[in-house]
Amino acid sequence: MHFLLLCILSSTGIFVIFKTIDRFNIPAFPVIVINYLVATLLGFIINTGDTGPASILDSPWLPISIIIGIMFILMFFLVAHSTRKAGLSVTTVASKMSVIFPIVFSLFIDPSDQLTLMKSAAVVIALGGVVLTVYKPGNEALEGGVIFIPLLLFVGMGVVDSMVKLAQQQYVSDNETALFSGILFLNAFLSGILAMLFYRKENRQFFRGKVWGWGLLLGAVNFGSIFFLVRALNYSSDAGKSMDSSVIFGANNISIVALSVVVGLLVFKEKLKFVNWIGVVLSALALLLFTLV
Repeated sequence: MHFLLLCILSSTGIFVIFKTIDRFNIPAFPVIVINYLVATLLGFIINTGDTGPASILDSPWLPISIIIGIMFILMFFLVAHSTRKAGLSVTTVASKMSVIFPIVFSLFIDPSDQLTLMKSAAVVIALGGVVLTVYKPGNEALEGGVIFIPLLLFVGMGVVDSMVKLAQQQYVSDNETALFSGILFLNAFLSGILAMLFYRKENRQFFRGKVWGWGLLLGAVNFGSIFFLVRALNYSSDAGKSMDSSVIFGANNISIVALSVVVGLLVFKEKLKFVNWIGVVLSALALLLFTLV
C-alpha cells in the first residue's frame, strides 16, 4: 500500500533529521517550532474542503486534535533528547515499538479488527525485539536517567498513536485528513510558541538560515507521517478490502525501526552488539508475521 510506504519513509526521516542536526550542532527547539508551522501550512494548502473558522470549531475532532498537538511537541522534545543521549537506533526502537498500544486499542474500538494467534505472536515477538535492541550490555549500559528517556518515549508515543487511531475511527473522514493534520500541527505550533517564553536563550536561533532549512524539511516529513498514516488507516480498495488497523500500525512501526537501524549503521556508524542484532532479527520476524496476517 503506497500510503503505508510513504508513512514509513516520512517517519524514518524524522529520526534521521534529529540525528543529523545533532551532528551539526543545530539547536533542536527552533527547528521543532518551525517544523510545526510548516506542517500546519501544508495541511491548509493540501486541504480541499472548508477551512472557515466556523467549520473547524464545529468539527468533532477538534478537542482530540488539541490534545494530540500538545503531546506531539512534548514527544518531539523527547525524541530529540533521546536521539542525542541514547542514539538513533535505541530512540527509534523505543518509540516505534510502542505499537503495542495502538494495536491493543484498535482491537477494542474497531469491530472489524479481530485478535488472532498470528497477531498475538507478532506483538510478543515485537516487544522482545524492543527490549533486546535497546539493551546495552556490561559497562556500555545506559545510565539510569538516560534509560528513562526512551522508556518515557515508549509510553508517550503509544498514547499518541492510540489517540490518532481514535480520531480516525470515530471522527475524521478521508477528505478531512489534511485539515485534521493541519489543525493538529497548529496546536503543536502554538504550544511551541508558548514554550519560547521558557527557552528565550534559543530565540535568537530563529534568525539562522540553516535552522529554517532543517525546520522546513522536518515539517514536510512530519506532516507526511501523520497524513499518510491516517490515509492508510482509511484506505480501502475498489473491491472494498482494507487492512486491519492493528496490522497497519504493526507493519508501519516495525518497518520504521528496521529502516532507522540500517540508516544508523550505514550513515551514522552506530554500533550494535550481538544481543542487539537478535532484537533486530526479532523485529524483522514480527514484521513478517504482521504482513502475513
